[in-house]
Amino acid sequence: MATFELEVVTPDKTVVKSEVQMVVCPGTEGEFGVLPHHVSLLSALKIGPLRYTNAAGETAVVFVSGGFVDMNNNICSVLAESAEHAADIDKARAMAAKERAEQRIASKSDAIDETRAEAALQRALMRLHISEYVA
Repeated sequence: MATFELEVVTPDKTVVKSEVQMVVCPGTEGEFGVLPHHVSLLSALKIGPLRYTNAAGETAVVFVSGGFVDMNNNICSVLAESAEHAADIDKARAMAAKERAEQRIASKSDAIDETRAEAALQRALMRLHISEYVA
């Protein structure tokens, strides 16, 4: 089966560098798939699961919190604000972040930035959801 290179990088580290058969990305306009020899593509990503099938046919899931994907010359580069494998998600930390965000939103204080609190809640909920892939 034909493969292509997938790289998922954040400002801090490389999360994935692997030959893959397929990638499904959480695009801002909806999920989309990428296969070998895909036409050049540049798209924004939203918070969500990035799923891929490696060259051996095994499926893996990575949490990404926004960013961009670039497919060019059979290399799929994902530049994410943050990313982590489903197995590496700290459920207790995600649950604590969820509870903090919910408390901030419920407080309705003028001192909080509601947009940031909503984004934090969305990231925490998605991390908890993605962590279930390996439960």
